[in-house]
Amino acid sequence: MNIFSTYQFANAWILWFLLAIPTLAIYFLVFKAKKNSTLNISTISNFNGLESGYYGKLSYLYTFLRLTALSLFIISLARPQLSSESDSFIEHHNEGIGIVMALDASGSMLAVDFKPDRFQAAKAVAKEFVLERTNDRIGLVIFEGEAYTQCPLTSDKKIVTDLIDEAEQGVVTEGTAIGMGLATAVNRLRESKAKSKVVILLTDGVNNQGKVHPVTAAEIAKQFNIRVYTIGVGTNGKAKTPVAIDPFSKKYIYDYVDVEIDEKTLTDIAKMTGGKYFRATDNQKLKEVYKEIDKLEKDKIKTIEYEIDLPEKSFPFLLIGFLLILLEFTLRSTIFKSVS
Repeated sequence: MNIFSTYQFANAWILWFLLAIPTLAIYFLVFKAKKNSTLNISTISNFNGLESGYYGKLSYLYTFLRLTALSLFIISLARPQLSSESDSFIEHHNEGIGIVMALDASGSMLAVDFKPDRFQAAKAVAKEFVLERTNDRIGLVIFEGEAYTQCPLTSDKKIVTDLIDEAEQGVVTEGTAIGMGLATAVNRLRESKAKSKVVILLTDGVNNQGKVHPVTAAEIAKQFNIRVYTIGVGTNGKAKTPVAIDPFSKKYIYDYVDVEIDEKTLTDIAKMTGGKYFRATDNQKLKEVYKEIDKLEKDKIKTIEYEIDLPEKSFPFLLIGFLLILLEFTLRSTIFKSVS
């Protein structure tokens, strides 16, 4: 087993001192060998049966022990830890990340530049995302002109996906209260004990309702160490959007409306909180956005877990090194002891 693939080292630079070991070996085994000294002993009875020169060769054992012990001390000082290649960490996480998805349900989310429309497409992709996050606690906030919690933080993925299915457009006041949506999501996360806390905010418009400005909500998120990933949805240019309801058929009347997304504010929110802004112009792009967020957050939680939980493995190297030094001292004091 290769130690350097099994372990990683907190002070890896110290391992450079291992390069001195071959030099010391040459010094002890070659140059020292030229300075042979006479061994004076009181009796040779203990050496009966040994071949000529065997005992002299055996005397090099203590040099090997000393250099091996020194190597182990250097490795110990480098602070070996179980390598990230080991899958004994990530596979056993139970806490994961606290994630709240804040989903815009304003009237413009019924535009059909996504199939069947933006709102249904966002719900479908959100459900796929939830099922990928097996160890996380996930919640859902819906916002229009007001914001409300559709699903509190839970690790039960069926409950989350069912409540995503049940989310509807047109439940509260019309409008787009991005700040209120973000603030409500932050409120759900602020007391979470998760090591990493995230809001995924999806909207297709500009903040025009609510008492909380989006940037103010972002500042609150930053105070609670909550990252915000923002997603602007809508094709470039114009989109076929419901503008009225036919009084007779009760069906939507569509017209092409300019797509207006406050990308600057969404970008500022993401940068301020350590997240990232994405633009999705169709169903496939939206799926790719969620996959990237999924990957970013999986990488993030790995980093956090390794920083906190990597077990130190210095002691076994230190212990074996001391045992070898003790053995070398014992041999030099008994079998290899010089007698005047």
